[in-house]
Amino acid sequence: MRQRYIILAFFILISLGLLSSLVPPVQAQAGDSDPTKVKEATGSDKVGSKTDDKVVEREEQAIKLDGLNAAQVKELRDKAEKFAFQAEVDRMMKLIINSLYKNKEIFLRELISNASDALDKIRFMSLTNKEVLDATPELSIRIKADKEDKTLRVIDTGIGMTKEDLVKNLGTIAKSGTSEFLTKLSEVQSTTESSDLIGQFGVGFYSSFLVADRVTVITKHNDDKQYIWESDANSFSVTEDPRGNTLKRGTEIILHMKEEGLDWLEPSSLRDLIVKYSQFINFPIYVWESRTETVEEAQDKDEKKEKKDEDATVEEEKDKSEPKKVEKTVWDWRLVNENKPIWTRKPADIKDEEYNQFFKSFTKASEDPLAKSHFVAEGEVTFKSILFVPKTADFDAWSNYGKKTDNIKMYVRRVFITDNFEEMMPKYLSFIKGIVDSDDLPLTSAVRLSSSTNC
Repeated sequence: MRQRYIILAFFILISLGLLSSLVPPVQAQAGDSDPTKVKEATGSDKVGSKTDDKVVEREEQAIKLDGLNAAQVKELRDKAEKFAFQAEVDRMMKLIINSLYKNKEIFLRELISNASDALDKIRFMSLTNKEVLDATPELSIRIKADKEDKTLRVIDTGIGMTKEDLVKNLGTIAKSGTSEFLTKLSEVQSTTESSDLIGQFGVGFYSSFLVADRVTVITKHNDDKQYIWESDANSFSVTEDPRGNTLKRGTEIILHMKEEGLDWLEPSSLRDLIVKYSQFINFPIYVWESRTETVEEAQDKDEKKEKKDEDATVEEEKDKSEPKKVEKTVWDWRLVNENKPIWTRKPADIKDEEYNQFFKSFTKASEDPLAKSHFVAEGEVTFKSILFVPKTADFDAWSNYGKKTDNIKMYVRRVFITDNFEEMMPKYLSFIKGIVDSDDLPLTSAVRLSSSTNC
């Protein structure tokens, strides 16, 4: 019996020992209540603080507006009116961004085309009401890249948009034709065909998200205040610009570029894209770029020399040394689209010298053309064309006979669409060079033309 009690007491002691090990020591609890020690807040560790700082920095740099600091930008975003894209617009943008368009460079073509349309509208209105140009008579498109901020700005002095226009045109399908766009998209059979659809239904603005993860639109319409529209492709916000009227009139689009889009912040890349797609736009297109100038270094004033005689006469000897020349970097706006679409004029009003000059600039040839044909074809679809026969064949004409050429380019309203005419011209006429342009050719036809040549 006594042995049983001893064994039971032994097990009780062991149990108490195990329980005591599970309870925190009293000294540790007292240490926690030490008033001289401050308990760190949750998430304040070094790694966490770095992450938080980076998030804050990204948020502050999401919008960079001239004249506003980070605190003002944050306040602006907090007060902005938030909107959700319509379901079809959201679906369309996801298709554009994630899988549809491999030819990302078309974003600039679409933004310039939209700017040209806005300029056309204000110019048309000015024919009957000159006062619409009172804010600024200038009609132009300006493109400025900022490598440091990783932004690209496209600025026009067109008609601009009201707050209602921003919500309606950039957030719903009322004007964009997105529903029909998605219907046609389900019918395409090739990448070339789908890449041309973007300009067909007025949804070209959304191609900005091909190269940018955030887009800011600042716009001023004559009938409204200046507003700021911003989107990360998931939702958008609209707010009144606290800086007031800085644009006078028009629209400024700011693309916050993705890493894969930084190559288009080079002025040379921008010029190449403009020449390729938009060199015949009716309005001047300027690019902000630098050039190097040689200037004379500023000279000091003539120094006074010692007195030559006792009469205290003072002579000043002019500096006969040649002025030093230094190189200086100057930033300025440079006109890119110097070539004018002469095919839009009547043939009787164009001199041979103008045809020759256009041919040389268009084809980069050094000789005048052997022959030319400038004509207008009227029918269900009306188009204008200039075709040239060069004096000499290209050096690789025989080795590349029968292969695809890009000698004839098709434009719709002076915007480049395609140069794939492999099945449209006989192979033995592949040496002919020229342009075909239509103001009323539906882009569906252009898509079919370009896609049929790939079948």
